[in-house]
Amino acid sequence: MKIVLVSVSSNTQLSGVSRHVANLTRCLLAHSDVETIHLVAAPWERTLFRDAIAQEDPRLHIHSVYVGTSSFARNLWFWVDLPSIADQLHADVVHLGYPAPLHRRKFRGPVVISVHDLYPWDIPENWGFPKVLFNRMVFRQCVRAADALACVSDATHDRLRDQEPASLGEKSRRIYNCVEPARVRLGRSPLPGSSRVPFFLCVAQHRRNKNILLALRILVRLLREKTIHPETRLVIVGIAGPETANIHRFIQEAGIGAHVVLLNGISEAELQWCYRNCEALLAPSLTEGFGLPVAEALLAGCRVVCSDIRPFRELGGGHCRYFSLGPEAEENFATAVRLARADPRRGPVSLPQLSGRCIAGEYMTLYRALAGGACRLPAAPDPGVLSMPKVSS
Repeated sequence: MKIVLVSVSSNTQLSGVSRHVANLTRCLLAHSDVETIHLVAAPWERTLFRDAIAQEDPRLHIHSVYVGTSSFARNLWFWVDLPSIADQLHADVVHLGYPAPLHRRKFRGPVVISVHDLYPWDIPENWGFPKVLFNRMVFRQCVRAADALACVSDATHDRLRDQEPASLGEKSRRIYNCVEPARVRLGRSPLPGSSRVPFFLCVAQHRRNKNILLALRILVRLLREKTIHPETRLVIVGIAGPETANIHRFIQEAGIGAHVVLLNGISEAELQWCYRNCEALLAPSLTEGFGLPVAEALLAGCRVVCSDIRPFRELGGGHCRYFSLGPEAEENFATAVRLARADPRRGPVSLPQLSGRCIAGEYMTLYRALAGGACRLPAAPDPGVLSMPKVSS
């Protein structure tokens, strides 16, 4: 089977979506029925994917496509150019890493969409108005046009069916993100100064739903109470976003610059060092679709303190310390952190439902059903497409 995976974004560093595509690529390569994988990415993403996949396989081809850096240019590329590229690559199945404008009538084979979350409705602050309205429109158009929707959690699957019940029918299903114990075992500390200073870890893009400001307030509170070592730091690993300015402002006003380390673009080995050496992973998210850092932390044997939201419960079960959001969130979070620090390290947690073998099997079952015509939807008439673009390998 020839599979085209698409992850064309503006990110110059790995995001949760691009890590999803990299992990999916790696697990599919382990399946004997995969003849070829064409991974289509923006030029600035190509090296990121090579490093993240970290696997030489003659069946894998990473292609750079020429696309503008603006949101409009990328959306136009999905609508106008992608169908011709898929045709050029003789795709049996096209799989988009996230919802984007989908000119379904111009694809010869089925199209699958990974659905990570419903942030345009659940946390519109991530975009602001009126941009969020455009995101909602694109999301709706894409999920209605696609042949199949792969939701990364039961929570996301149920939320999607609440939002789009009339258009989905039986074409949506839950297929978890592939997350396995890291193959990288040795890594150096990415932290400035001594690596022996205790620290909490927060792996999150600077977006409103990640609730990073609450983690910063907890750090200030615990330092003031003297319930943690006076040199304890909070290490935040994630790319900049809409909340970056607020984060810097809080750090300056609270006078905790010496206690906060902001990192991005670190290697997998460095991230694994952080998981294995931190006091605990802090994940105070307001809403999530999956919770990749929680899964990675559990697989690394890390203590986890997270908000009591459904996706985290779905992943963490009884292995995390949960706290309730709401008016008492700060007190609840602080209590959970204190309790977690007293917990012994239990070692890596087994999460077989996220294994590459399991996830690859579920996706190949879906792809084969689609390629055989079992899940095809009637195509709606829509405008034509321009001349076929070229891709470079």
